[in-house]
Amino acid sequence: MKIIIPMAGRGSRLRPHTLSVPKPLISVAGQPIVHQLIYEINKIVKIPITDIGFILGDPVYFGKEIEEDLIRLAKKFNSTPHIFRQKEPLGTGHAIICASEILMGPTIVAYADTLIRAKEDLDLDSDATIWVKKVDNPEAFGVVELNDKRQIINLIEKPKTFVSDLAVTGIYYFKEIQILKESLKKYVNKNLKKGEEYQINQGILEMIKSGIVFETNNVNKWMDCGNPEATVDTNKELLEIKLNEGLNLRDPSSELINSKIISPCFIGKNVVIKNSTIGPGTSIGEGTEVDNCSLKNCLIQNNSYLKDLILNKAMIGNYVHYEGNHKFVSIGDYSKLK
Repeated sequence: MKIIIPMAGRGSRLRPHTLSVPKPLISVAGQPIVHQLIYEINKIVKIPITDIGFILGDPVYFGKEIEEDLIRLAKKFNSTPHIFRQKEPLGTGHAIICASEILMGPTIVAYADTLIRAKEDLDLDSDATIWVKKVDNPEAFGVVELNDKRQIINLIEKPKTFVSDLAVTGIYYFKEIQILKESLKKYVNKNLKKGEEYQINQGILEMIKSGIVFETNNVNKWMDCGNPEATVDTNKELLEIKLNEGLNLRDPSSELINSKIISPCFIGKNVVIKNSTIGPGTSIGEGTEVDNCSLKNCLIQNNSYLKDLILNKAMIGNYVHYEGNHKFVSIGDYSKLK
């Protein structure tokens, strides 16, 4: 099994946090988003992941350090890493074509802003599968249309009239992904009109027309990291899930001085917490120091210093120095506020 992860986007809705760190590498509940995505896919497929292809954007933004982090990540799963570049933002279909050299055999395509929990195992004998989640407002999503055999016959983006309430989560399985590659090539070779992009849906619909059967797998949790407030909510939800799974959420090197932790919270390596109340729903990244604070439902990254704060639903980046303000905040890396 291979995994293809298109992650060339700049994550503009999550700014300022994505100005220096690509969105898939932002830590939520103690781990970067893309790390957790691969871990969950590995649980679903039940067979070894032989190759992982990461599709990155401009090297100026996705530099050598990011490549090295992703290579280490693939090797943790005993997988061969592949780094590809999408040099122009020409859409999801174009991104997949950038990985052409490994597009063969059984493959999962997973977009790196998606975090899921799924109980259904993947049927490896199916032609193709799309993971979906039942939603209350299907008009806000791309949805699947099913026939009476529960097979997918169409994909519709933000339908104005009801088609179904099964939203596409951005994770797909192809028993023979080379068929998707050939279907996408028919579109990628065409000239784009202004504002258009090459989308994965074009290839999928071409496959459906040719007789490839697409089935659905349901996810019981689908969590968004699209903007700071949604990411803070996802952090809280993931902490609750990890606590229920019995995972250790506090590094033994962390130091607690005259302070209280209200579970669930993630406390990273070499964190120092003094005279503070932390939680629930709060993650504090490696090397951060917290002094005289109350932090509830907050997501704090690495190597920051926080003092005299009362915060609820705040997202704070790496190397931030922040003292004495009492409101919702979303502060990017290397900021200093007093």
